Amino acid sequence: MLALRLARRTHPVVLLRRLMVAAASAGVGFLLLCTLTYALSHPTDSGTSGLRLLWCLIPLAATVHFAVAVARTDPSTRPRPGLSAVGLGPARLTALAAVSTAVSGTLGSMLALLIFLHLRGDLTGLPFDGATAELLAADQPLPLAAALTLLALVPLLSSVAAALSLRPRRVPPAPDASSAAPTELPWGVALMAIGMAVETYAGRGGAGSPLPVPGEIDGNPAGVLVGWTLTALGLALAGPGITHFSGRLLQSLRPGATRLLAGRILMEESRRIGRPLGVVCAVASAAIEAATLYGGTDEQPIGLLTGLGTALVMTCTTATLLVSALEARQTRATNTDSLRSMGIPATVLRNATALRAAALLAVFAPLTWGVTALAAVPFSS
Repeated sequence: MLALRLARRTHPVVLLRRLMVAAASAGVGFLLLCTLTYALSHPTDSGTSGLRLLWCLIPLAATVHFAVAVARTDPSTRPRPGLSAVGLGPARLTALAAVSTAVSGTLGSMLALLIFLHLRGDLTGLPFDGATAELLAADQPLPLAAALTLLALVPLLSSVAAALSLRPRRVPPAPDASSAAPTELPWGVALMAIGMAVETYAGRGGAGSPLPVPGEIDGNPAGVLVGWTLTALGLALAGPGITHFSGRLLQSLRPGATRLLAGRILMEESRRIGRPLGVVCAVASAAIEAATLYGGTDEQPIGLLTGLGTALVMTCTTATLLVSALEARQTRATNTDSLRSMGIPATVLRNATALRAAALLAVFAPLTWGVTALAAVPFSS
């Protein structure tokens, strides 16, 4: 009830972010239901059904990541003076964030079910009744328990992830823990190397795959997908270290006050924005590679459901990066006010922001191009 009361008084921008989580949840729920109906209509084709379910895990993970980022920036779950006196301590606020995230995910899952039943022809009285009845296996009875289980994945995983991310920490971080260099960079590089090796090996596999990939090979697409996933995880793991390196790069070669400020902020925010940056690079690399492979052939056109999943992944990862940047801005709001009270001109702060963006672009853009070129090797050889 408290979560619903707070939602009524929510700022429109915050409410828009929650609605975006609901929309992403609806998209993932629709993909999962389509996978279920494909399995119903093709009971003997378990391989392709498994690959479709495997493909749904990527939009699912992107949606959960986005939901956690939205929960972290929700003003209603931020500790404020006086809330503990009325029983809203850190633990209660964490539970409130988990409930709000579950409500958004459940709303999206319900919307997905309504749209699915409408397009399937089970609900009538609206335009496009049964427009995709054949695609959604309208002649097969829908197992309600399986459908509800799939639809519960996004609300359940999102709320649990939000609760774990926002749980109170008993041990406070050290004073210099924002400025210390992240230690995950070697592990991220190793994971990227393993992912590219797996993708190369799977791309050169034997023929007879149930889901051929475009190009001159007929390898194992599930292995290619696993390799790309490992590469994406490696980029996400290495993102904070690369962002920290970008901050150090800005402060090299006799920096001025603006470059010192920009580099210091990048180093302090490397853990917060580095991981979403790495994920965006992985998604951009995959999108460029897919556009290159599919652009010159009509043998394997991108289907509607594949396009929906791709759009979900790209939208959620980009939105997560923007929300993480907003969280970083909220975190350093006190320091920004202190700098302004000391007489620092606003132009210096704006120039520092532009320098941070330019440094990240100069480091992550070549990295994305390099990963794309290496990942495309098994498809062009």
